Amino acid sequence: MAMREQPCPYRIIDDFGGAFSMGCFAGCIFYFLKGMSFAPKKERFFGGIQLLKRRAPILGGSFALWGGLFSITDCTLMHLRNQQDFINPIVAGAFTGGFLAIRAGTRIAMRNAIFGGIILGFIQLAEIGMLKMQMREEMKRMQQQQQQQMAEMQEMMEMQTNRANKKQQPKVEKY
Repeated sequence: MAMREQPCPYRIIDDFGGAFSMGCFAGCIFYFLKGMSFAPKKERFFGGIQLLKRRAPILGGSFALWGGLFSITDCTLMHLRNQQDFINPIVAGAFTGGFLAIRAGTRIAMRNAIFGGIILGFIQLAEIGMLKMQMREEMKRMQQQQQQQMAEMQEMMEMQTNRANKKQQPKVEKY
């Protein structure tokens, strides 16, 4: 739905990298604070750095796996259906959630698939709502702009008719 997305082959690679970066960043913050809280008092900073170095890349890899699989599924659906609408991300989220949980069993995979579809459905609803709100604001702005232009054109027309009337009046000469 977003207009600024790249074409699919490049988008998949971009989503892998972006998801890895987000996961690493969130992991750095989370695991640094967690490491500081579990470390002995005199070694809190060092404990935070230790846990950060060990666990943040793992979280980044998990984010990258989820983002990449989602992007691959979304692009595949877009290619198969020949349209990009709100259904593709919902189905891609459901597939991704189920596929990543398949090792835990079919029951858990189905639960995660449903949960992934619901989460992506809410995200798509929020996106549609925001787009409608933006369109309303844009329409209001365009209407105000048109009204302003109409008022300016009417003023110009009045000025031209006044000038034309002044030119048509005969001049009376005084002796």
